[in-house]
Amino acid sequence: MDIEREVLETDILIVGAGPAGLATAYQIARLVEADDSLEMPEILLIDKGSYVGAHALSGAVMDPRGIAELIPDYTEKGAPLEAEVAADAMYFLNSKGAIKFPFLPSALNNHGNYVVSLNKFSGWMGEQVEAAGIDVYAGMAGYELLVEEGRVTGVQTVDMGLDKKGQPKSNFEPGSIIKAKVTILCEGVHGSLTRHALENIPQLTEDCLPQAYLTGVKEVWDIPEGRFKAGQVVHTIGFPQHSDEYGGGWIYGMTDTMVSVGFAVGLNAANPTNDPHMKFQRYKTHPLVKKILEGGQMLHYGAKTIPDNGYYSMPRLYHDGLMLCGDSAGMLNPQKLKGIHLAIKSGMMAAETVIDALKKGDFGAETLKGYQDRFDNSWARDELYRTRNFHAGFKGGLVAGLFHGALQLYLGGRSLFECRRNKPDHEYMMTIDDYRRAYGKSPEKESVKFDNEYLFDKLTDVYKSGTTHEEDEPSHLVISDLDICNDRCTEEYGNPCQHFCPAHVYEMVEDSDRPGKLKLELTPSNCVHCKTCDIVDPYQVIRWVTPQGGEGPNYTNL
Repeated sequence: MDIEREVLETDILIVGAGPAGLATAYQIARLVEADDSLEMPEILLIDKGSYVGAHALSGAVMDPRGIAELIPDYTEKGAPLEAEVAADAMYFLNSKGAIKFPFLPSALNNHGNYVVSLNKFSGWMGEQVEAAGIDVYAGMAGYELLVEEGRVTGVQTVDMGLDKKGQPKSNFEPGSIIKAKVTILCEGVHGSLTRHALENIPQLTEDCLPQAYLTGVKEVWDIPEGRFKAGQVVHTIGFPQHSDEYGGGWIYGMTDTMVSVGFAVGLNAANPTNDPHMKFQRYKTHPLVKKILEGGQMLHYGAKTIPDNGYYSMPRLYHDGLMLCGDSAGMLNPQKLKGIHLAIKSGMMAAETVIDALKKGDFGAETLKGYQDRFDNSWARDELYRTRNFHAGFKGGLVAGLFHGALQLYLGGRSLFECRRNKPDHEYMMTIDDYRRAYGKSPEKESVKFDNEYLFDKLTDVYKSGTTHEEDEPSHLVISDLDICNDRCTEEYGNPCQHFCPAHVYEMVEDSDRPGKLKLELTPSNCVHCKTCDIVDPYQVIRWVTPQGGEGPNYTNL
């Protein structure tokens, strides 16, 4: 379809109004204000959510180091900090009991950190950015990264008002071409534009390992007062994960009557029925968790992937006309499972590099390399390097991981190995036959009995995420070969998409054209934009692309 598109020109295009993108914009404004030789550049900050924070989700316990550097008076300015961490504990869970760790190493201690709602915190940061004179364009979604002669030149936004067949409806609005001197991708985990960059600009990934991911599934509960205190933090390992699988759970006290509870599941599991949502529901059946939540009310739900392989999986941070920040650059401490402070710091360093580029009038790779240099000489790099081998230590299972983790804490990140090689997560998934040969049994689908009062099915949880998409629009889950899904995947893997998706987007139903056969049925309107399918589909035939701006989850208190 030949479409005439409006061309918008700007100096700086920031994609994603999360902590990284907002920190970038705020720091640019602050640095320009402090330098009389500079005029404020044109900045376009866009986000696919319906409001700033709509798609922002994390546990979350926040290390305040990043925000304290960006906005030193953040408390005076009313930053929404739910509670300062007052008590910290870790437990190993089996199916019936819990063993409390006798002490926590200093690296795992949350003293001085804050329990926050990331979507509220991002909304507050957006207010600070707008107060600094920079507009945030929520509901404006980037669809395609523009690369010309090896240089990133901007982004095309999503076409609005197409029907399911991709044909214009009466309200059709073509996406715009946004031309920018520099494009800064702060899209969060496995963003579609970032994926395009990593796949098509080989310099970004030539020296890094494949990223490893978890899917985190979370609910916010209102509970009777006295059950769990504001600022109380609990982390768990063990149940319901098998000892050879990676992941763990958390319970955070937001107020004396509101808790964040969730479970993160490694996507490098061998089991093709690996189901993060089901594991989370089983987690809630454990007595330690149930005594806190039972009798309460579930308020909100969300899910997201987490980039967890650390330092050795980070791409190069710059290219001609391009910088990567926050989760888009894999900036997450896998030992602490924290990345908000690193996202903010990355945005600040990107902003400082933008100022250098403005002064030189040059946004080429040689100038933008200053961002990489700043990172390499920052506390962010030091923190990530000290935890560089943490995830890799669990390659042999939980016991091996605890041993290597303890060794790395003592040796500052060193272990019995260095930069252990890994494969993309989807390559660890076994076929049904391979799993049977390796484990002596067929892969078993875990289950609980949903009552939708305490244990919730996926559709009920999705409702609590506030997710909305138009029904009559092209699917943003693009499958390149449905025959693989309907035939080969059914036979070899048992269609794992119906398990690993935490939002009931994928379902196998009877095929009326082929009696006795199943076919894949998609419900894209359920999608919470977690990107799990794009990451772990064993054939890599599923590609997540950006839907219309303003669609997806509308998170509250998450």
